Amino acid sequence: MDSQSTSPTLLGRLQQEAPDPDAWPQFVRRYGPLLYRWCRSRGLQESDTEDVTQNVLIKLARRMREFRYDGKQSFRGYLKTLVHYACCDLLTERRQTAQGTGDSQVLDELNNVEVRDELARRLEEEYDLELLARARQKVQNLVEQRTWEAFRLTAEEGLAGAEVAERLTMNVAAVFRARSRVQQMLRERVTGA
Repeated sequence: MDSQSTSPTLLGRLQQEAPDPDAWPQFVRRYGPLLYRWCRSRGLQESDTEDVTQNVLIKLARRMREFRYDGKQSFRGYLKTLVHYACCDLLTERRQTAQGTGDSQVLDELNNVEVRDELARRLEEEYDLELLARARQKVQNLVEQRTWEAFRLTAEEGLAGAEVAERLTMNVAAVFRARSRVQQMLRERVTGA
């Protein structure tokens, strides 16, 4: 099973009237490390990262029976949203129960509007990167290898069309048609058009 893709089967097993006893541990093994990495990437210290990850998993455990997976939407985007709100909840809780810890400067920075805006921006960037990665994988599987290479070498590696044409034994016009086709397919998958 591809650890990078959402498993509708696993999600379905969590929604059954009598849930599969192996489903939740499998879910935690699959998504727990991802939630942990997302929390850690937000600059939380180890103990806070563990707490936020645990809180998200608890919320998911309560919600999964009613959750309905839509393959057109991003389950990981949903998870990232939960992580975002759990991080915000942690900051709110700290602000309300702030005690003198000798490190109030860190708390002030975490409560700063700019820091929250940065967190939201990073969440959006990660979500966009994940969408692009998924779209890239799908498109690469749909087109011929030579078409993909023409796109990759020109668009990503920045090679000249003539050089790519020579490498792939194509004419220059075919290289740019391939690049354009792949870019259009990527755009459609990312935007859902």
